[in-house]
Amino acid sequence: MMKFPERFSNLPPYAFPRLRTLLDGHAPGGDVVHMTIGEPKHAFPAWVTDIVLENAAGFNSYPNNNGTDDLLGAIAGWVQRRYEVSLDPATQIMALNGTREGLYNAAMALGPEQKNGQKPVVLTPNPFYQVYMIAALSVGAKPVYVPATVATGHLPDFGSLSPDVLNRVTIAYICSPANPQGAVAGRDYWADLIALAEQYDFRIFADECYSEIYRDTPPVGALQMAAELGTDPERVTVFNSLSKRSNLPGLRSGFVAGGPKSIAQIKQLRAYSGAPLPAPLQAAAAAVWKDEAHVDENRALYREKYIIADEVMGSVQGYQAPEAGFFLWMPVDDGEAATLKLWQETGVRVLPGAYLAQGDPVQNPGTGYIRVAMVAPKQETQRGLTMLRDCLYT
Repeated sequence: MMKFPERFSNLPPYAFPRLRTLLDGHAPGGDVVHMTIGEPKHAFPAWVTDIVLENAAGFNSYPNNNGTDDLLGAIAGWVQRRYEVSLDPATQIMALNGTREGLYNAAMALGPEQKNGQKPVVLTPNPFYQVYMIAALSVGAKPVYVPATVATGHLPDFGSLSPDVLNRVTIAYICSPANPQGAVAGRDYWADLIALAEQYDFRIFADECYSEIYRDTPPVGALQMAAELGTDPERVTVFNSLSKRSNLPGLRSGFVAGGPKSIAQIKQLRAYSGAPLPAPLQAAAAAVWKDEAHVDENRALYREKYIIADEVMGSVQGYQAPEAGFFLWMPVDDGEAATLKLWQETGVRVLPGAYLAQGDPVQNPGTGYIRVAMVAPKQETQRGLTMLRDCLYT
């Protein structure tokens, strides 16, 4: 009888198939308003299509596995402008086919098989982006889910873990701005985390995909803090993409940046198993990373939706206005029950918070929340939020 890997035998159902199981057997209570997946709906730059067409002959060739010089240079230029950090495009950056690929494969390339003679530990916030968990399991590590709750400022308190755990840690995933809560890691948080990583000798994988969607102040970045603190460049590896920044999730353009030795290891794995971005898409991505005008316009639209959310939800007990990102993390008695009630009575479709976290119903930090994506146009967002408030909070 054929055997399958035990490390994947107990995976929970992925969030969105799980949501379909919960809702699709029930009729919506009105016209459907989709507020589940974080898929940007604002217009992407119109000239992107022109660049793809101009470079269409590139579809006839295998693409550059690590990223073209133009694309890597454009990413390095953006990092310099945004964070005042100078990176060597040839040795410190690799282009990704979306950051999910990078967040997974970086663990495969950089996660050791043991730490201090023991099974390694990979830390992840809880709730979290699900690829962190599967990456840990794939490298034979134990994922440790660190609560990111109101009490911890919606960011994981890695320093609260015991030395026994910390001595086994090889990688700590951190998402700032946080998905789903919208919390931002400040300078003190980064300084404490980097100091902890140096003390216990583990790597920081910083998922910064929401870095360009914020209210007022640009979130500080992990590379920025590492440079300011004089940290070993191999200690911090950063991931970002055009999906949220530029409303181009379908372009699949992301990047990983870090120390030269780390990037060399990731490139080596990529040479065997990667799926590089097609050349015409790399050409378009390079132009998009070089342009900030469309990013400013996009951010302005989200700022308008922050204001709408504050106006509609400001009276709801426990509402916390997100600092960044485009999700609301709304408190409810039970996320699944609230999601089903909202769907049946209004047609508004959201995601139970427990689907984004680990733990039994009592310990799962997402149980008492729903995640609401504010990606639709303003009028639809306002309509959805108003129905949500009136259904669940009045």
